[in-house]
Amino acid sequence: MVDHAELRDFEICNKYNIDNTGLVCQWPSEEVLAYFCLSHADMFRSKRVIELGSGYGLAGLVIAAVTEASEVVISDGNPQVVDYIQHNIDANSKAFGGTRVKSMMLHWNQNEISNISSTFDLIVASDCTFFKEFHNGLAQIVKFLLGKVQPSEAIFLSPKRGDSLDKFLEKIKENDLRFSITENYDAEIWKHHTEFMNGAVSWPSYQKDHCYPLLIRITV
Repeated sequence: MVDHAELRDFEICNKYNIDNTGLVCQWPSEEVLAYFCLSHADMFRSKRVIELGSGYGLAGLVIAAVTEASEVVISDGNPQVVDYIQHNIDANSKAFGGTRVKSMMLHWNQNEISNISSTFDLIVASDCTFFKEFHNGLAQIVKFLLGKVQPSEAIFLSPKRGDSLDKFLEKIKENDLRFSITENYDAEIWKHHTEFMNGAVSWPSYQKDHCYPLLIRITV
């Protein structure tokens, strides 16, 4: 793995109309999502789960390893990232027990995905609402993937990032989906947030608007 962007990275982004954020680093919101899933393992038991815009797939791997989900699909729209996801799945396969785990190339504007329509009990995603040009596709694919018969929901952990999150939630409403927002959803995560805010723990560039992920739960 390289620690800098290469020209080929941007060529692939242009070809597939995607960004390269999944190649940059493991983003803090993904770590928070992984912790949240670990702390709420019961909600994933025997469920079909898909992670959207997963980057290297930390949260999906945690769900697969500890929650006894029936199936976990770890997806991203960047083919380079999907290769990394598959490598991580292969490297950790012994940890998954009876859970089926696979990677998937999934672009949010993709049309030919009828084979997975309405099949998932839970969708998870972290920090996927920053780029406004992807909001409509992301909202539509959430609606497309959520199960219509059994209770199902999408769990997003996303910072506000100016008005980006608000704009995304407008698209959620336009697609006839419902949502709730929770700011303080876990005592440990909130403790770290307040320590960063008051300077008790050093994070020089920490700003609530750009760094602290809110919990958004989306339902049909």
